[in-house]
Amino acid sequence: MPMLPDPAVKYRPYTPLDLPNRQWPSKVNRTPPIWLSTDLRDGNQALANPMTVAQKTIFFDTLLKCGFKEIEIAYPAASDTDFNFVRGLIEQGKVPDDVWIQVLTPAREDLIKRTVDAVAGAKRAIIHMYNATCHTFREVVFRNSKEETVRLAVKHTEIVRKLTEECTAKYGTQFRYEYSPETFSQTEPEFALEVCEAVKKAWGKAGLGDERIIFNLPATVEVGPPNHYADLVEHFCRNISEREKIVISLHPHNDRGTSIAAAELGILAGADRVEGCLFGNGERTGNVDLVNLALNLYTQGVHPGVDFSDIQAVIDVVTACNDLPVHPRHPYAGELVFTAFSGSHQDAIKKGFEAQRIRHQKAQREGSMQYWDIPYLPIDPADLGCTYEAVIRVNAQSGKGGIAYIVQQHLGLEMPRKMQISFYQVIQDIADREAREMTVEDITSAFRKTYHFGGSAYEGRLALKSYRISSEPAPGSATDEAVDERRQFDGTILVDGVLRVIRGDGNGPLSALLDALRTHLNIDLSVREYSEHTIGQDQNAKAASYVELVPQAADVKETRQSTESWWGVGVDSDIAGSGLRAVLSAVNSAIGDRQLPELKLSVGFNATTGQADVASAILHSLQLELPRRLQASFFEVVQRAARDQGGEISYDDLVRLFRETYGYYEEEGGRFAVKSFKLEHLPETGRAKLSGDFIINGKPVTLEGDGNGPLSAAVEAVNRGLDGKVSIREYAEHSIGEGSEVKAASYVEIAYEGPGGSSKFNTWGVAIDHDITASGLKAVLAATRAVENADKATKAAAGGQQ
Repeated sequence: MPMLPDPAVKYRPYTPLDLPNRQWPSKVNRTPPIWLSTDLRDGNQALANPMTVAQKTIFFDTLLKCGFKEIEIAYPAASDTDFNFVRGLIEQGKVPDDVWIQVLTPAREDLIKRTVDAVAGAKRAIIHMYNATCHTFREVVFRNSKEETVRLAVKHTEIVRKLTEECTAKYGTQFRYEYSPETFSQTEPEFALEVCEAVKKAWGKAGLGDERIIFNLPATVEVGPPNHYADLVEHFCRNISEREKIVISLHPHNDRGTSIAAAELGILAGADRVEGCLFGNGERTGNVDLVNLALNLYTQGVHPGVDFSDIQAVIDVVTACNDLPVHPRHPYAGELVFTAFSGSHQDAIKKGFEAQRIRHQKAQREGSMQYWDIPYLPIDPADLGCTYEAVIRVNAQSGKGGIAYIVQQHLGLEMPRKMQISFYQVIQDIADREAREMTVEDITSAFRKTYHFGGSAYEGRLALKSYRISSEPAPGSATDEAVDERRQFDGTILVDGVLRVIRGDGNGPLSALLDALRTHLNIDLSVREYSEHTIGQDQNAKAASYVELVPQAADVKETRQSTESWWGVGVDSDIAGSGLRAVLSAVNSAIGDRQLPELKLSVGFNATTGQADVASAILHSLQLELPRRLQASFFEVVQRAARDQGGEISYDDLVRLFRETYGYYEEEGGRFAVKSFKLEHLPETGRAKLSGDFIINGKPVTLEGDGNGPLSAAVEAVNRGLDGKVSIREYAEHSIGEGSEVKAASYVEIAYEGPGGSSKFNTWGVAIDHDITASGLKAVLAATRAVENADKATKAAAGGQQ
């Protein structure tokens, strides 16, 4: 049947209450009400599968952790399960002394007796009795007159009084009484007052403090707007006698979707207490949501007296026990409530966090309040145990601001605006293609892949391995004026898996690198935009650099106006290093899969030579099988040596270069030799002690040290004479020759770190000897040749600063 064109022929509107000079609209609430959770009673009776005793126990414990002091735990006369649950809590001592447990009973003598029996022995208990009072229930359901309805309430109130007094005398239980004129919001206001006055008189014990009688005013079915409910509550509070001896309690249902507003306005109208459920469970559309109410107060700077610092833990218990989900859009608790997909919202949130950080820093310096003020976020998710990870989430409707926020939060990078636009298009293409939400991992992975950022797993075709920036006066600089300096880049980059040594000149490090790329790899690009910022603080701070590259054109104006550009990002502890990495990041995007010029290097003859050819030449000349890392290291050295000779180097020069670089000499008594040594086992530590006489760089030296083995003992001995520190990074060995002429060849890579991390580098040592231990020791000593010079330089620099 379709909706009626005139619903007035079928539905009666609510009747407004004539309440002159109503006070609640001008009031402001600054104190929390008394909270009563009825999850275990009203919430439980609404479930398709009511909770088991075990589930109710878990739920009860959760309510205690949240800080609830009044909990309606059951309708004990309804089932043995409920009755036994109540008895179990009491007999097992699970109810804290400061918590009131409440139980519900209708106005029937046998059920009231069963209810009082259920709580016998409890320290504190509230007996909650109800009977329906509105016209429809009186006439249709119970066929009672007003007078009969009042007599029913009075008679059974007297029964509650008699049974509870007997129970107190026998068990010492302290009782309070709550009466509900059920369907209060549909009951004639004057009749609701008449019934409650009669109940109060029949109870006869209403006093102050814990002796106050509780009148619960339920909107059993929500039939009017929240302002009407507030009028009803204020009218009741104004006209009930002995108001100071009464706790006015609210029990709003959510049939019209306004239970939160009804409860908040009802408190302004004079109520003291609210009954409801966590996340609004209950019959039909549910009871008022106590979490929502409490956190509404919290966002106004009023602590609600209950704690949801770990709201997800509460959600987990409630959903498991109720077997009902919390809606993704549920206030404060839904998984999407702190999430923005809209681009404009994301941009506002991102800017809000940035502005608040600055504002809070100023407030901290001045000792003033650090107020929360973020667009679209009325509460700090962290106060509820939530993270900021899901504050901004991305789909095809999202903007660059949200994407930039996620990159900033998870990678620490503050992209320039033009780079945000560029990367936004990358994410937009993915979102459109896959038609789904982009996760944080999707976005950060796309960023890493796009800009070749985040370690070897994301390296592009070109990767920076090492570099040195030097300076020299620019040609034609006047001697009596400030000297203009040119920068020279001399470095090693990995090009399609091959180490290449390149060199270039420019006004600064970036232009020098671009000149080197232009010279060696025919990559002709220019910087159009550059920016940088710091990540972290103090000694852990790093520099982040962003570079936009454009094709080099005939003139500067044409270069600047290029419609084609590529962005790159780099992070390094050194500002120059971060800029160089950002350039290569952008270059990798610019070159795509285009073919780059091959390395032209010849050894001995005219054949083009690679790393394997150089290693093969050393194998044939010296019978040394170089480890792969040593092959790469020496290939860099060869490129540098051949660079000034037109890219060629003879076999003899190649072998000579190897010997000089790694201190390798076959003859006895060379620059690095073991004259004598003694290796002792230390039984008390299980370590080895090395002592002996050695030749290091042609100088006799006596060393002593201990370690796990001879090589680590030698390293420890060397460290005793250094301000810095060396450690073994790699060791390899093999035999040379056969029979009695066999010798051991040893290869040792040493890592050196200067004092305070002032300088770091790796160096290799190579040696042979008839004794394998001596061979390894000589290789360690050979590797320390560069360390000694670096350590002296560090000491000299430190002395010059004193």
